[in-house]
Amino acid sequence: MQTERLTWQWDGVSIELDIDWYGQGPVALLLPALSSISTRREMRPLQVRLSAKFRIVSADWPGFGDRPRPQLDWRPETYAAFLTFLVNTLKSNRLYAVVAAGHAATDALAHACAFPNRYGRLVLVAPTWRGPLPTMMNGHRSWFDRICRVVDRPIVGSLFYRLNVNRLVIRYMAAGHVYSDPA
Repeated sequence: MQTERLTWQWDGVSIELDIDWYGQGPVALLLPALSSISTRREMRPLQVRLSAKFRIVSADWPGFGDRPRPQLDWRPETYAAFLTFLVNTLKSNRLYAVVAAGHAATDALAHACAFPNRYGRLVLVAPTWRGPLPTMMNGHRSWFDRICRVVDRPIVGSLFYRLNVNRLVIRYMAAGHVYSDPA
């Protein structure tokens, strides 16, 4: 496994993130879900399994994974622009495949539509179209937008985010709606 650090510029901010490479052969990209508990490392078992035939790269999304989350207005365009940057960084005219989980599936599908000759195959794993709050609350609530603005604030946003990614909350989310086997 080889880890590489990338620096991406967005809205005047340098964002560092990591990607992992493994295996040899045609390049395939694995994209984890856009979730506070998802990282490129959750793709490792699939990455190892596919590495016998492919050069597999797994990437963290900006604002997720191991790197700090800069204060930015995290919009869908941000992630679309990052995916374009990432695919261009891989220096492969055509990726053999892209495997995208959860909300990342929507970004991968949109990117594949915009650049139809870049992917040989597109695998969408549990694609979703809305976040967990509207699902849990049976629809959108006006205060969801306020939560998003709070999370984007300095200091208070970091504290709020840390509340969301502590061991108890992660265990609860994983047992409740991430894995079929809570153990």
